[in-house]
Amino acid sequence: MDKFIYKKSVGITALAASMTDFTYKKHSHMEYAIGVTLRGIQHYTLDGSLQLSHRNGVMLFNPEQAHDGMAHDKEGLEYVMLYMDPQLLLEVMEKKDIIRFSDPIVYDNLLKQKIVSLSEAILTEKDDDLCSELFFSLTESLIKTDLSKDFKKDNALIKKAKEMLYENLMTIPKLDEISCELQLSKFQFIRFFKAHTGISPYQYFLNCKIVRAKQLIERNKDIYAAVAECGFVDLAHLNKHFKSVFGITAFEYSSYINQ
Repeated sequence: MDKFIYKKSVGITALAASMTDFTYKKHSHMEYAIGVTLRGIQHYTLDGSLQLSHRNGVMLFNPEQAHDGMAHDKEGLEYVMLYMDPQLLLEVMEKKDIIRFSDPIVYDNLLKQKIVSLSEAILTEKDDDLCSELFFSLTESLIKTDLSKDFKKDNALIKKAKEMLYENLMTIPKLDEISCELQLSKFQFIRFFKAHTGISPYQYFLNCKIVRAKQLIERNKDIYAAVAECGFVDLAHLNKHFKSVFGITAFEYSSYINQ
């Protein structure tokens, strides 16, 4: 049976997942995501390349890095994941500029242990001060193992396109209008956007709606306000898309986060 448990502490969301048949649709997160495969093999496509994280593999995802995910075989999969806001990670690491993990999967026992320790502390609702100390220790390991390099910023066209897609989440984007603004044909724009982000403009737009709904659920503890403010038809509509990215419905997520 597929199972996903979320908890949040000190600005970090922890996920404990166990799955066999579930498959994540291609999506991206605004946060950094760092996790460990505990059992089985995590099978996913990242930046167009197949990745296989075996037991004890440390998985590193950069913000807005498109990927999917599934268990590699019928034996199933268990893993933990930490999601952290880029500014929070940079603040603790004392970095001014955005960093980017260069390797998607590494095998580092000390780093693995620190990820698991922080995940367990958040998931079992340990004291915030302990979670903060464990998070600080994790960032020290990230620095020492030299897992990051300078982040290449979006070019001006991609940045403008993202802004236009995000500025009105209530309305399905008009690709003709966006491509005209960027002085590209509609199909040139779709090809250009997907080449740079790994997902189509509509997928990016939908992903933004889902992420925004998640933020509103965490902040306001009002799932129906999230439905309305993000332009979903109803709760069932939000639940369907939310589950394809996070493994559980928005209603279930709200229950975990707001306990």
